[in-house]
Amino acid sequence: MMLVARLPRVVLSLGMAALLGLLAVPARAVTIDWVTVGNLGNAADTTGYGAVNYDYRIGTYEVTISQYAEFLNAVAKTDTYNLYTGAMASNGNIAGIVQGGSPGNITYSVLNNAGNSGNRPITYVNWWAVARFANWMANGQPTGPQNATTTEDGAYAVNGNNDGNVPNKNAINPNTGLPPTFYMPTENEWYKAAYYSPTLNAGAGGYYTFATQSNDFPGNTVGSGTNQANYSTGVYAVTGSADYVESQNYLTDVGAFSGSPSYYGTFDQSGNVYEWNDLTGTFIGNAGGVRGGNWFDIWFNLQSSRRSQPVAANDLGYAGFRLASPVAVPEPSTYAMALAGLACGGYSMWRRRKRA
Repeated sequence: MMLVARLPRVVLSLGMAALLGLLAVPARAVTIDWVTVGNLGNAADTTGYGAVNYDYRIGTYEVTISQYAEFLNAVAKTDTYNLYTGAMASNGNIAGIVQGGSPGNITYSVLNNAGNSGNRPITYVNWWAVARFANWMANGQPTGPQNATTTEDGAYAVNGNNDGNVPNKNAINPNTGLPPTFYMPTENEWYKAAYYSPTLNAGAGGYYTFATQSNDFPGNTVGSGTNQANYSTGVYAVTGSADYVESQNYLTDVGAFSGSPSYYGTFDQSGNVYEWNDLTGTFIGNAGGVRGGNWFDIWFNLQSSRRSQPVAANDLGYAGFRLASPVAVPEPSTYAMALAGLACGGYSMWRRRKRA
């Protein structure tokens, strides 16, 4: 305690609790690939969506089955708030995670379902589960029960709720004393990342109809071709057949349509699975937003004009998610290293003064 008490004022101003908490950052199992969405101050689309007056980051890919399994194994040895549903294992079209063990020692494993499912997008998550995943990420991926320091607060103060009105994103994560470093994209953030390009309209900026930088409906050939997506053109992208098979997995690995990114470099914002977004500022109540279409939709539902507001508590078999992050706020681990450096520097100064 003598060391902390004698640290320089710059460290003390961050607060002892914040310092000690940030220095205890675990090894991280989940990493998110980001793209930066710039061109701040862009006008909204004719739909009324897409205007964002700040820079931000959004996930290049949808959160995967492997990433969600890491989350479950960290915080759901007793699944207090139903982060897992049995359909994640039983629905052959999208299955990916199987649960084993017993409460207090539950384990989660990625399935081999027409190939390893790990790099396909997670589904059967509701808005509350997505908020809890964002909290876990914002809190540094801790291991332990589902409580205020792991899943119940951070980016969102969900605090044991699984239904009712959804909370707004926290301005400050109470576990770090900093703005949340991971969160669910707002509908405008999601929309801009998917459809906006500053190069359209002779450089004035504008919006594509599809998140593949195209106004023409996509094809669905997996690979490096342009303007392709995982949806039904009359045949399914994975099988190339019009026949539906109940046991067939129809999800593609995130980024499998490698030649069809949005302008900013995201993949699969059209097709594969719908994605949850945060309706803060556009809707108040018990709903979340979903956009983007999925593997069994026709092109009509992949358009930028298509949106839905399902009840946030619904575990949607056709929906997953991606995360967003502020550009200017380092992750907690960055602050931890900085504070550790300041602490060491302060200790050295104290030792020198003592010797003097």
